Amino acid sequence: MLDKISCLSKATVRKLVHAYKVQSLRICKMSTTNGLPSNTEITGPGIVAVCQMNCKPNKDENIKTGKSLIEKAKVRGAKMVFLPECFDYVGESREQSISMAENLDGPVITQYKNIAKSLNVWLSLGGFHEKGPEHDASRIYNTHIIINSKGDIVATYHKTHLFDVDIKGGVKLKETDFTIPGSAIEPPVKTPLGNLGIATCYDLRFPEMSVALRQQGAQILTYPSAFTQPTGMAHWEVLLRSRAIENQCYVVAAAQTGKHHAKRSSYGHAMVVDPWGAVVCQCKEGEDVAVTEIDLTYLNKVRTQMPVQQHRRCDIYRPTVTSQKEPIVDNATYAFGQHTIKRDIIFYKTHLTMAFVNRKCVVPGHVLVSPIRVVQRFSEMTPEEVSDLFTVSQRVATVVESHYGCSSVTVGLQDGPDAGQTVMHVHVHILPRKPGDFKRNDDIYSEMEKHDKDSSGEELEDSSSEWRTPEDMAAEASTLRQLFKDS
Repeated sequence: MLDKISCLSKATVRKLVHAYKVQSLRICKMSTTNGLPSNTEITGPGIVAVCQMNCKPNKDENIKTGKSLIEKAKVRGAKMVFLPECFDYVGESREQSISMAENLDGPVITQYKNIAKSLNVWLSLGGFHEKGPEHDASRIYNTHIIINSKGDIVATYHKTHLFDVDIKGGVKLKETDFTIPGSAIEPPVKTPLGNLGIATCYDLRFPEMSVALRQQGAQILTYPSAFTQPTGMAHWEVLLRSRAIENQCYVVAAAQTGKHHAKRSSYGHAMVVDPWGAVVCQCKEGEDVAVTEIDLTYLNKVRTQMPVQQHRRCDIYRPTVTSQKEPIVDNATYAFGQHTIKRDIIFYKTHLTMAFVNRKCVVPGHVLVSPIRVVQRFSEMTPEEVSDLFTVSQRVATVVESHYGCSSVTVGLQDGPDAGQTVMHVHVHILPRKPGDFKRNDDIYSEMEKHDKDSSGEELEDSSSEWRTPEDMAAEASTLRQLFKDS
């Protein structure tokens, strides 16, 4: 049951074995229909509902089914309901799948937004066929959508891992033929159940993604799916339980089930797994909804008693890169050494790193990137901070270079006062370069050393007229924010 269990005391082992037996007993007592005795109604702030559907190439009928399952879930106290991949339809051909696709403001999502609002529930709609851009009209996005209880879309995620399989004498499915892969992980979404990390179906097979979501604060992982019969029988449950155990998260997995048309069938077995790896509810055969409680107190207990995240050896293996853009909160301020950085001069931010405009530039477009945590020396940064700092620096350099019409960029990091560091907070200088901007190329380093000093070599006073105005800096940051929004 536990790695290196021999190092634990007998009392601790007895407690862990007892906990496992209790979890197993909970599973054995569950009804095969709804994951609970049929006369049981759960109520409370942490109730989740996971749905199982058998969708056809008929959007109207599928919406009726989805609405019915959501209504049943609401009656049973659910605060959030999870529908499977392809909840809108399962096409019979590539051409049909593309022709039936809609935009996010189309009839299908509009109806589900109204359902969420009228029933006062959150919805996870995993695997919506979203129309692609005009320049790639022959493909679509596989989009996971989160809708809040007011009927607003609060997050979307484009499926990044696409499923291509050609089993001799069996199923043949190539998502890459008609689907545009996503390019980023969506940061966990705050929901009534907890912080939700969103993924879709085939993403389940890539543990690096779940680790990245866990590192960003996910308490729940969700994998709406349409697993095939052969892969589902072999791997579905073991993969879900593995993601739950290794990340100490709840895992919610809505599923398609049964025969959709002559060419395709799905495995079903929609379920919820707890942070200990126990299946705490599961749908019966056919279209169904199962409910259970998301207990964050229990989740925290599991993480406290077995703190595996603290034991990761990032010094001997590469940490997972978790750099994802985050909103810049209104009126937020951040420390930058002895200075304060206001929200209006920040143009890009992740959970570890921020990029902001410079108040005295060596060249036009000279910007700074720094860790959000105040760190004086490069050697004091964590592996995750180092990875994120340089990932963000790369993105910023690419955008700034293009915006200022340059073909080169100088990237510099001054580590310590003898290296020219005047702000005791690690930061990277990004300077777009043009031909002839300095007499000698290395002159830029001399300019960097003295650009924030007066004629006597002392740092400029805050009242100095040589600093840029706040209005000028805010205008540049606003322009750069828009560039990252469009990139």
